[in-house]
Amino acid sequence: MDFYLSEHRDVKAAKRFFHRAILHHGPPQKITLDGYQASHRGVADLKDERRIPPKTEVRSCAYLNNVVEQDHRRVKSRTGPMLGFKRFGNASIVISGIELVAKLRKSQFNVARLIKRAPGDIHDLWMAVLVA
Repeated sequence: MDFYLSEHRDVKAAKRFFHRAILHHGPPQKITLDGYQASHRGVADLKDERRIPPKTEVRSCAYLNNVVEQDHRRVKSRTGPMLGFKRFGNASIVISGIELVAKLRKSQFNVARLIKRAPGDIHDLWMAVLVA
């Protein structure tokens, strides 16, 4: 699972999200989407370009997407009281930090490779995490 912050939610943004997710995590076996058509068109375009394997199952079920919405709950609860962001860059930094902390809590972030790169105390490790 990954996230991508974009100024516009269109086919171009969906394609960039999936391309970036594939680079980081490899080609998916299943993709669960909401009912937004730009995401479906983006996946179809990437399948035509052979960036997503043709056998990848694309699902659009409300109950399957609940896991994604539950995962975004903490982002919404942290950013809701802020009443929005003045700059796009600020939003990107804050949301990236919230997602990073969530990955660390769920043990989804590979800290082992960072420990090899940045031996030292916890401060050095934290700085390596922020840079990665």
